[in-house]
Amino acid sequence: MIKEEMNLRLFCKGVKIDERTQNYIEKRLFGIEKMIKKITSIEVEISLDKKGKFRVEVMVKTPYQLYRSEEVSESIEGSTDIVAEELKNQIRKDKEKIKTLRIRGKRSIKKNLVIDESARF
Repeated sequence: MIKEEMNLRLFCKGVKIDERTQNYIEKRLFGIEKMIKKITSIEVEISLDKKGKFRVEVMVKTPYQLYRSEEVSESIEGSTDIVAEELKNQIRKDKEKIKTLRIRGKRSIKKNLVIDESARF
């Protein structure tokens, strides 16, 4: 079963999910879209292993980065919650890293800046 909606692709292997579960997954993952503006696609893969546990894998593709998370638990909703939080943490960490690099670059420019004594301010 493959479902496409805007940029969300849902793959279900050996599992049939109902409308309520599908809406829950979409709601949890569209919270990620608020954090990143340029998402190319979101791919969700749900499968059932031999032990009766659900494996949820989510890949968020952007033009510059790929964020991926995977979780195995006894319910689809529980796995989705954990995966969504892990993806949000990855995105937050990446944004902080970019912000820090920009600040360091600004400091470096200010440090190397030489002002002429005859300049008027």
